[in-house]
Amino acid sequence: MSVDEVKQGERLRGIIDVARNAVPELRRNAETIEPIPDRKLPALLRQARDRLDWTRIPGLRPRAQKEENLLPFLIRRFSLFVLLPTAVVAIYLFVVASDQYIAEAQFAVRGNVEPMGDVNLGEFTSLIQKHNSQDSFIVRDFIHSQTMVEAAEKEIGVTKMFSRSDADFWARFNPPQPIEELTRYWRRHVEAQIDAISGVITLTARAFTPEDALAIAKEVVAKSEGLINAISRRAQADMIEHAQKDATDAQERLKRAHLALQQYRNRWGIIDPIKSAESTLITLTSLRKDKLKAENDLQVLRGSNLNENSRGIQVLVASIAAIDHQMKQLQDQLTTENSTATGAPNMTQALLEYEGLLIERTIAEKLNESANTLLDRARVSASKQQIYLATFVPPVLPIASLYPHRGYGILIAFFCFLVLWSSVSLVLAGVKDQRL
Repeated sequence: MSVDEVKQGERLRGIIDVARNAVPELRRNAETIEPIPDRKLPALLRQARDRLDWTRIPGLRPRAQKEENLLPFLIRRFSLFVLLPTAVVAIYLFVVASDQYIAEAQFAVRGNVEPMGDVNLGEFTSLIQKHNSQDSFIVRDFIHSQTMVEAAEKEIGVTKMFSRSDADFWARFNPPQPIEELTRYWRRHVEAQIDAISGVITLTARAFTPEDALAIAKEVVAKSEGLINAISRRAQADMIEHAQKDATDAQERLKRAHLALQQYRNRWGIIDPIKSAESTLITLTSLRKDKLKAENDLQVLRGSNLNENSRGIQVLVASIAAIDHQMKQLQDQLTTENSTATGAPNMTQALLEYEGLLIERTIAEKLNESANTLLDRARVSASKQQIYLATFVPPVLPIASLYPHRGYGILIAFFCFLVLWSSVSLVLAGVKDQRL
């Protein structure tokens, strides 16, 4: 036998001994105790059962508690915390909530930019020539802006449209309130969404009457078109202004180049130093030929044993000396040697300065020609509208009410209340379990 079996046997024997000793006492007490009426017996038994802890008796297992029926409890709680709030929401949606009508429009910001080559038309060239996705986001943000709300309030009076007396208390706007509150209310009723692929803007305007929804949608489309036209005009004006500024700068540079060339000619007294240098070189070449001829003739006369003092030899010697002097003067004009001492015009310096002036004039002429071409192209391009608002689905008068979504709203409310009740019940059950 194992130890557990021995202990179990000893526990049973102890219980039997206790019962044997208690039986005579119970019999003696039963003879002296007055009989209990039948109507009080159940109450006394329940009281004794509650006071006695039978689990303390060795060898006895805890009494199996009777499981309570939780279904009615769950049904009551579910009806109170889920079905009842959902019913309240349904009553509001089907009885109290006013019908709201939605006017829809679709438009896109398009561009009509002709290629102008690799030219620079200012800082707005990239804005005009690129895809207009950024302009679409500008339009969307403008529709949701306070500026748009103020313009719509001034033109059509959106406060009166949103605060009609026949609208329900929860959905309508309650004036007077600041413009920030009206803007927040506007953003809930007027929405603009952009298709990321096509760039199409879908506008929805929601109001309590079909006429109000249509008026709001038309006003938003008109103001958006005005914004795009203003952006286009601003870009065109800046493009022409930039091109005109470049053309004016090029003309001023060309004028300065011509004036510098004129001052140079007046200072040096030379119309064209290049041609003057060419004529000087031609003269030097002719003098060299004359000198060679005179030297040949001198050699011939000296070879004929003539006297050095003869007239022919003296004439040739004087002619060669005169030619050398002329050649030296012409060479001094072409080079920088002895130019400062003699005070004669230095053709080398004149040519160097003249070539710089010619280069400056050529650059100025090219820039002036290019700037004038760009100015003409900018004017032609500005005569056309670069970006515009293309409305391909105009707003129309709505017929049926599409808001509020009553069935969808009831399902959402039921789901929310169910999740809330389940979460709270689980939390409370966990807390109660931790206390036990």
